[in-house]
Amino acid sequence: MSSRKNVRPPARAALIRAVMTALEDMKALDIKSFDVRAATDAYDAVIIASGNSDRHTRSIADRVAQNCKAAGFRPLGVEGGRDGEWVLVDLNDVIVHVMLPRVREFYALEQLWDAPAPALRKPARKAAKKAAKRPAKKAAGKTVAKAAARKGSGAKAAPARKPAKKAAKRTSAASPRRAPAR
Repeated sequence: MSSRKNVRPPARAALIRAVMTALEDMKALDIKSFDVRAATDAYDAVIIASGNSDRHTRSIADRVAQNCKAAGFRPLGVEGGRDGEWVLVDLNDVIVHVMLPRVREFYALEQLWDAPAPALRKPARKAAKKAAKRPAKKAAGKTVAKAAARKGSGAKAAPARKPAKKAAKRTSAASPRRAPAR
């Protein structure tokens, strides 16, 4: 079985070429593309471009959809074509945003996709070592650290519960029952 990366790059490259050709033909401004495969599984690339007016952004998005259809890629949808301030063309593996410059500046999508990946938390081993250095609390005859170690996690284990005492049975004299109303 072949992996996704081995099967799709030629098709993805052809799709991106079709999109870029349409954007250049329609004189789109400030074209930027981002490879977002590491950030999301929803799609592989995001392309952001600007238009001079709402009519220009609509016509750019229409040309992108037409070029992709001609290249054999069917767009899943086009959103925002009515207003024209921000038109999104969903091509399954590639998302194309065509925006007016003021809208593009306001939403700053470039900063979203250009941002470095957030730092991950400390590994569980380091947390377990810190927990082991703290004084252990006693719980049901065993230390919490020993109980957690037995479970194989670095988290504190919940203390064992004592068995509940059986409640004394009530006599019929102590708690009389009412007869059901008829």
